Amino acid sequence: MKAEDKEQYLKRGPLAVLAVLKTLIKNQTPILVSHARGQFMTKLLDADREGIVLDLGSNDAENQHAMQARDLHLTAETHGAKVEFALSELTDDEFDNLPAFSAALPDVLWMIQRREFFRVSAPLEPIFYCYVTWPDGSGEGRLRLQDLSLGGIGALVDSPIPCPLNGGEEFEKLRVELGEYGRFEVDAQLINVGKRSIVGNKNETVVTPRLSFRFSSLTAGEERSLQQVIFSLERLARDKANRFQ
Repeated sequence: MKAEDKEQYLKRGPLAVLAVLKTLIKNQTPILVSHARGQFMTKLLDADREGIVLDLGSNDAENQHAMQARDLHLTAETHGAKVEFALSELTDDEFDNLPAFSAALPDVLWMIQRREFFRVSAPLEPIFYCYVTWPDGSGEGRLRLQDLSLGGIGALVDSPIPCPLNGGEEFEKLRVELGEYGRFEVDAQLINVGKRSIVGNKNETVVTPRLSFRFSSLTAGEERSLQQVIFSLERLARDKANRFQ
């Protein structure tokens, strides 16, 4: 997004900035900190007019790099908006007698309201599956997860769909299995029935039904856990791409 387009989403001044940051603290929203030497996941611990306090990352080397970095970019994805702001530097601090980072309160931040959510592709290996109960009562179906966002999922159907689907159907307790990242169940609505076409090994076209679901609701805890998974999968894909460059 161009800077001039982001102007409408700008929050300026301590009161406006703190209102957004307090919400991130209340919901324990994961925050991605990026800088020239890397990035790490953290969360906000405190914020007032004097400054903000951030939790340390999980890796000592990443924490050291962050301490030496200048011009850090922070991003948080919430269910309804993307929050972005910048910090010039981080300093050593403590919070509740534990090590932490502190920084000056940012003068501005962007809270970008949007209808679409960032989607991350599911890895090809291992395959992640999701399970649905078909609306005609014929039992449970297993789908291959194709992509994931805070708004919903896209999944591929390897076996015949036992009942007609037109979009708009409600699916209770759609279950998504994410291997080492855990699992979650959420009510969802089918918003599109499409197809994915690829050329197979024998040069034939393979057509697979693709179902797009929108989450009906997410609790703050589910949103937080899901965002951590999305960040982890994004990082995994980026690391894999860098190895092949």
